[in-house]
Amino acid sequence: MCLAVPLKIISIDGKTAVGEASGLTQKLRVDFIPGLKVGEYVMVHAGFAIQRMTEEQARENLDCIQEALHAL
Repeated sequence: MCLAVPLKIISIDGKTAVGEASGLTQKLRVDFIPGLKVGEYVMVHAGFAIQRMTEEQARENLDCIQEALHAL
């Protein structure tokens, strides 16, 4: 099973960016999201940003992931 995770973009350098969630950062590719800006949220799968998200959508998704982790 694969899991996509929402990240907040904290820096962009060409087609590469750094995203953050819960204090953890990850390098990712942003080829599929034209016009992406620092501060926006994206859904990341396999190291690629695949969808732009609102902050509310990202927070709801992260809350669900946290809930699942705490249930284990």
